[in-house]
This record gives sequence, C-alpha cells and structure tokens, in this order.
Amino acid sequence: MFCSLIDILFSPIQVSEDKSLPKSMNKTNHSLVTEFVLLGLSTSRDLQPFLFVIFLLIYTGILLGNFLIILTVTSDARLHTPMYFLLANLSFTDMCLASFATPKMIADFLVEHKTISFEACLAQIFFLHLFGGGEMVLLVSMAFDRYVAICKPLHYITIMSRRVCVILILFEWCVGLIHTVSQLAFTVNLPFCGPNQVDSFFCDLPLVTKLACTDTYVISLVVVVNSGFLSLGSFLLLVISYTVILITVRKGSSTSMTKARSTLTAHITVVILYFGPCIFIYVWPFSSYSADKVLAVFYTIFTPILNPVIYTLRNKEMKDAMSKLKSTYLKPGQVSTALRNTLSLEIN
Repeated sequence: MFCSLIDILFSPIQVSEDKSLPKSMNKTNHSLVTEFVLLGLSTSRDLQPFLFVIFLLIYTGILLGNFLIILTVTSDARLHTPMYFLLANLSFTDMCLASFATPKMIADFLVEHKTISFEACLAQIFFLHLFGGGEMVLLVSMAFDRYVAICKPLHYITIMSRRVCVILILFEWCVGLIHTVSQLAFTVNLPFCGPNQVDSFFCDLPLVTKLACTDTYVISLVVVVNSGFLSLGSFLLLVISYTVILITVRKGSSTSMTKARSTLTAHITVVILYFGPCIFIYVWPFSSYSADKVLAVFYTIFTPILNPVIYTLRNKEMKDAMSKLKSTYLKPGQVSTALRNTLSLEIN
C-alpha cells in the first residue's frame, strides 16, 4: 500500500538501458526482485529460540512500559504540563519505532527462510525514517521545554502554552514525513535485479540501495547528507541547549540545581543512547556496515525500553503518580476478593 502511495507521489525515474543485461531485463523499469532475504541477527539455529524469548520479553516490556507512561500522564491532572505532554508523545513514538520491524524479527526467529516482500521492505524504510526523524525533533522540543523552564521560568507558561505544545508535536510528524519521503524519492524506482540479501533484521536505505543494479554512489551520498544533516544537526542543537541549561543551573540554588540535574541527566542519557548509533550509521560515510546491525538493535529496541526506566526511576513525580494509579486500579484486597469469587464459582 505504501509503495503504491509513493509511486503516485513520485513519477517513475527512467533507467538507461544497459546492454550487459538481458533484453527482458531492459524492457521494464520495474524491479525484478519481488522479495528480499533478511539475514537476521544470527545464523545459528541453536541461538534462535533463545533470541526469540529474549526479544519477545523486551518488546513486551517496551509496549507495557511506554503505555504505562502514557496512561499515567493522561490520568493524573498534576502531570498535565508541557514536559509530561512531550514525554507521553515520546513514549508513543518509541512504541511506534519499536513496532515497525521488531514483531517480524521475533517471528523470523521461528522460521529458517526469512523473507520480506519488496513493498513491505519499502514500508519498513518509510516507517523507520518517519518515526526516527520525528523522535529526533521531539527530543529537541523536550530540550527547548527544559531550556525555557530553567532559563526563563517567569515566562514558561506563556511560551510553552498548549498551542505551542501542539505545534511542536505537529512539527515533529511533518519533519518525519518530509524526511522519509525525501529518502524514498531516490530509491523507490531503483532497479533490483541481482542479489537480494539484506544483512540485517529489517530493511534500511544504506543496506537496500547497495543491492541495486546501478551505480548508487550519488544516491548513497544524498542519503548520508539527508539523514546525517537531521541527526547531526539535532544532536548539535541538543548539545548547545543542554550546555546553556547546565551553565544556568550552576548559578541557581542547591535545591533547584539538584532537581534540574536529575531531569537533565535523564534527558542527556536518552540523547546519547539514541543519537550515538544514528550518527555512526548515517553520518559515517560509506562504512562497511559490519557493526550497524548491533547499533540498529540498540536504537530501535533497547532505547525505547530504556526510556520508561530512565524517565520513571529518576522522576519523583512520575513515581508518585504511578503509585496513585496503582492504588486507584489495584486497591488492597481487590485481587484476593476476585480470586475468592472465582474459586467459589468453580466449587459451586
């Protein structure tokens, strides 16, 4: 479906006829490769069941942890502030980022031949850069929120109004959409007629474009410039903003400094964990991609599950809100009463 949408948005790119290819191959501009083979994380059959259990537990933890943050923020009126509004959207984006490829990777651990259709491969690329690019912008928005709260506290309510928060979220998705469409515009009509093995557990542009039956140096350079500009640019903005915030915090009182440091430590940890692998993959031009598989696991799976831990264990307000949520929905004796009722029904 997404491949068809992209084909409508972008007119076909004419590929010059290559006499070294069979005539039947030159008669069409469509890809001859209908599916790709994903090599996955490991080729060891004995390791597959173990990886299946591990990543199934991790993915379940991602969904439950981030959903708990969203539920806590929406149900507690004390958390209806710009910072927690952005945090809830970060949790939603993390759930989406972890879901574009992880379920298929988990399912592939149970099969020997790991394949993905050409359309599904393009869909993975689309969603990866949509959610990945959007999360970069969202992390910058969260840094801007902390900058205003710490450096301009008297104007915080005015600057970070509800309207501004909504604009920041819309801007996140617009940048993500523009980023992913601009990436696919250069690859959707590439001719694929030879090798179709992708050395990863999902499709990504650097790995897929090098399988095309044409010179992709310029396209690879455009991909590096596009993704590298977004990731490196966002990272530099974050470094500058957090540097200004830390300088401002040093001039404040000890109480405010402790609270601000706790919040900033959580934000900086997330930034390093997320941007480190992204910058290495997309800014390091034409690398061998031997380590990219491990780094891809890190920023698509490990970071989304670390975010709930980082933002809850280091945040007193979140822990208090979760305790209140627990006491509301799981009152003392509620579980034991339900268990007794179930047992009495079975006896009767």
